[in-house]
Amino acid sequence: MNKNIVILLCISLSLFLTKCDSGQTDKKSDSVEIVQEKESDTLNLLTDIAPLLDDGDINAVIEIPAGTLDKWELDKSTGKIRWELIDKRPRIVKYIGYPGNYGMIPRTLLSKEKGGDGDPLDILVLGPPVERGHILKCKIIGVLYLQDRGEQDDKLIAVSSDSPIYGVNSIDELNNDYKGITEIVELWFTNYKGPGKIVSKGFGNKKIAIDILTEAINEYQLKDNKHNNVSYEKP
Repeated sequence: MNKNIVILLCISLSLFLTKCDSGQTDKKSDSVEIVQEKESDTLNLLTDIAPLLDDGDINAVIEIPAGTLDKWELDKSTGKIRWELIDKRPRIVKYIGYPGNYGMIPRTLLSKEKGGDGDPLDILVLGPPVERGHILKCKIIGVLYLQDRGEQDDKLIAVSSDSPIYGVNSIDELNNDYKGITEIVELWFTNYKGPGKIVSKGFGNKKIAIDILTEAINEYQLKDNKHNNVSYEKP
């Protein structure tokens, strides 16, 4: 067979296989029913993971990897992560990618009466990107106070145990040793939904952040105990 024909056939086959792979990828990304399949697939990401570790670090469940735009979130009814929908369409953030790994802290709850939104605590973990659904060991260093269209929507700030800046222990240390990071985080959160929708009230220190976490853990435990101790009258 002519050598040129063989080369053309090889190129055609390569393009065909690439197109098939691309089609499969597109099909997967268009589905809103995707549940991340990994070692945590059998876990309820809200109830089966302890928030605190013995060394003082915490577990964060990552919903949105650093640098990405697809807005996934925890489904509290199933303990799995699903793509958030707006008008029945998967939500994609219309901005640059998240400045850190974004997610939630399991077994936490902070009601609106206590400054939360009735959901698990939100957390931004500074460090290299990890996969969606990853349970990331990290250290809390502060909190970013935000108001989203008038409602409080604070974000705990942490550093990943895999990050080269893991030695940072506070927002002040972060500002002193790694200038610009807090400005980037604050600028991102106050603009990613559009001008004027989210307002920053600045950063709180590590102690305040830990107090928020402790309150949220206690509130979750209180609600969980009430749920498990519900008594029913006999008919």
